Amino acid sequence: MYSIGELSKRTKVKVPTIRYYEEMGLMAQAERTDGNQRRYDNAGLERLSFIRQARDLGFSIEAISSLIELQEHPDRSCEAATNIAVPQLADVRAKIKRLKTLEKELARISKACDGDGISGDCYVLEALADHGLCDRKH
Repeated sequence: MYSIGELSKRTKVKVPTIRYYEEMGLMAQAERTDGNQRRYDNAGLERLSFIRQARDLGFSIEAISSLIELQEHPDRSCEAATNIAVPQLADVRAKIKRLKTLEKELARISKACDGDGISGDCYVLEALADHGLCDRKH
């Protein structure tokens, strides 16, 4: 059995977040000691690790809830989990594309500034103030 603090250390999930996941129903309510301290078993540790991994991959609370529901019913098709994962992958790819565009624009405006001008002549500041100076929409 693990205290909430031990569970937090093992999974690197903050204590308030663990409590939040319990409130949201992603984790079962912890057993309580006579002193009213939460105690978690290995299943709780595994569930929290699952949630942490899913959050790290960018899944929403709603998507994680659906994935947990599928996990609890192994008789259901794996296709349902794939149908949750595929849009998440598309979202991540769209974010990467946007970040690459931002990277190019930041590199361009950074190169345009030689660092010798005063703030009134700084291309970086001018480009940030005037979207018309940008090469592309971002």
